Amino acid sequence: MGKLKGITVTVIEKIEAGKDPFGTPIYAESEVEIQNVLVSPSTTQDVIDQLSLTGKKVSYTLAIPKKDTHKWVNTKVKFYGETWQTVGYPIEGIEELIPLDWNKKVMVERYG
Repeated sequence: MGKLKGITVTVIEKIEAGKDPFGTPIYAESEVEIQNVLVSPSTTQDVIDQLSLTGKKVSYTLAIPKKDTHKWVNTKVKFYGETWQTVGYPIEGIEELIPLDWNKKVMVERYG
């Protein structure tokens, strides 16, 4: 059996590009590719729980590689030719206690 390997997803980061005349930040978007992200359909229970808690219908759960430092809260991501929005906060485990390459997971809903 081969080693598990994820796909490349694109994270759309918001970067502060300046301020307007009132001092409010102006943001630009930058696309960053993240390799080796596992993508799995969300379980029925995850879908029901998120719908009850947030009113959002999640579709997939992403497993994020260890050492990744990108922001995964309210972030747009692209994979499978679609754009998705993360829902809630990532759940993170202790890196040293998890044997595989991933230690965070976050759910996404279809964007737009």
